[in-house]
Amino acid sequence: MNRTNSPSLRGETFFRTLAVFLAAFLLAGCSINRMAINAVSDALTSGGSSSVFTGDPDPELVGDALPFAIKMYEVLLANNPGHEGLTLTTGSLFIMYANAFVQGPAEFLPVVRFEEREAALERAKTLYLRGTDLILSGLDKKYPGFLSALSLENPLAPFFAKMKKDDVPFLYWAAAGGLSAFSLNPFDSALGRRVPGLMACVDRAYELDPGFNSGALDDLYVITLSALPEAMGGDKNRAKDHFPLALEKSGGKLAGPYVSYAQSVAVPAQDYEAFRMYLETALAIDPGADPANRLLNIISQRKARNLLNSASNYFILEEEDPAALP
Repeated sequence: MNRTNSPSLRGETFFRTLAVFLAAFLLAGCSINRMAINAVSDALTSGGSSSVFTGDPDPELVGDALPFAIKMYEVLLANNPGHEGLTLTTGSLFIMYANAFVQGPAEFLPVVRFEEREAALERAKTLYLRGTDLILSGLDKKYPGFLSALSLENPLAPFFAKMKKDDVPFLYWAAAGGLSAFSLNPFDSALGRRVPGLMACVDRAYELDPGFNSGALDDLYVITLSALPEAMGGDKNRAKDHFPLALEKSGGKLAGPYVSYAQSVAVPAQDYEAFRMYLETALAIDPGADPANRLLNIISQRKARNLLNSASNYFILEEEDPAALP
C-alpha cells in the first residue's frame, strides 16, 4: 500500500495542516487573531466534531492521533481560555484517551509485565486528573466558588440550583474523570474526599437530562454504584436498576453497557453465566449500527473478548471456558 495513503499518515497530515493554520492565526494581528481563534474554536467544538473520533472504525488511527490533537486543543485553549466548548472538549479528550488507550490496554497486560502495567495505570490516573481539572475549572468560571465547594466538601446545592441542561456534559465528564482516577487509587485521600461531590454531580446531571448521550449517565451509575463502598454512596441494587435503563436509552446499539455490567456487577457477584451472556451479547452488536459511536463499540468489543479470554482470572471454572475467543 502507498504509505502516503495509509490511515495513520492521513490523520497525521490532517492535524499537521490544521496546526499550520492555527499557527498562522496565532501570529496574525490582535483583532484578526481573536476572530480567527474564536472561529477555529467554534469549528473544532461544534456538535458534529466529536464524531470525527467516536465514529472512526480504526482505533489505532484514533489512538495515534489523539495525543497530537489534545496538545493542539491545549494550545488553542491557552489562547482562548474562556471558551466553554474548548474547555469541555480538551478535558473530555484527556479522559477518553486515558480510558480507551492507556488504562484499557494496561488492564490486560500479562502478569510478567506488572511494572509496565502499573506505570500505565499511574499515567492513566494523571491523564484523568488533567482532564477533570480542566472541566472543573470551566464549571468554576461559570459558577465561581464551585471548585472550592467541591474540594472542601461544602454544600453544592446552591450551585446545582443554577445549573441548566447545557451544564450536563461538564458534570458528566468531571464525574467520569474524577471517579475513574479514584478507582485506580482508592487510597488517595484527596481524591476520596471529592467522591461524594462527584457523585452529587452525577445525580444533578441525571435530574437535568436523564437521557444524556444515549444513557451514558446510567452506564456511569452501573460502574460507580457497584464499585464504591456503601459509606461513599455505593449501592449494588441501584447499579442493577440503571442497567436496563442504559440499554433502553442506547436502543441496544451500544456494547459498552453490557461490558460494564459484566465487569462491574457480574464479576463481584461471581455470576459467571451473566458475565458470559452479556459479553457475548456485546460481541453480537454490529458496530456500524450506530455510526457516531462506531469506535466506542469496537473498543468495547475488544474489551469483551479480553474479559472472556481471561475469565479464569475472575471465576473458578471447572473446565476450560468454550466461550474463550482466539
